[in-house]
Amino acid sequence: MTQEEFKDKIQRGEFIEWEMVYEGKYYGTLKSELQRIWNNGQVPVLDIDVKGAIHVQQQFPDTTLSLFIEPPSVEELKKRLESRGTETPESLQARVNKASYEISFKHHFHKNILNDNLQIACALAKQYVSEFLL
Repeated sequence: MTQEEFKDKIQRGEFIEWEMVYEGKYYGTLKSELQRIWNNGQVPVLDIDVKGAIHVQQQFPDTTLSLFIEPPSVEELKKRLESRGTETPESLQARVNKASYEISFKHHFHKNILNDNLQIACALAKQYVSEFLL
């Protein structure tokens, strides 16, 4: 949607959470999408920034599970992003700065997963979600 449409939806209270994650780039979760998923008897999974996750947890304190996926270090994250070859120097620096900031919020999450081994990190995520759903 356009930035104007997004702002209109903010004004109408249509998001469960939203943030301007990067300058001029808005992200959010529509209440209607969560309701659609619940109406289908499914469990929504959100991949959102730390502030959005905290907002969702505040609104649904007894029915959410939050997982913080942490890189082994900010330097390792930078190396991983560089190896992808998808970032400009400016966007790389913005993402690294944001990651450093977001790591300071990890204590707000139910579970933390250190992503130093992808197979182990995935297994932990699966375990935590499975336990939560039971």
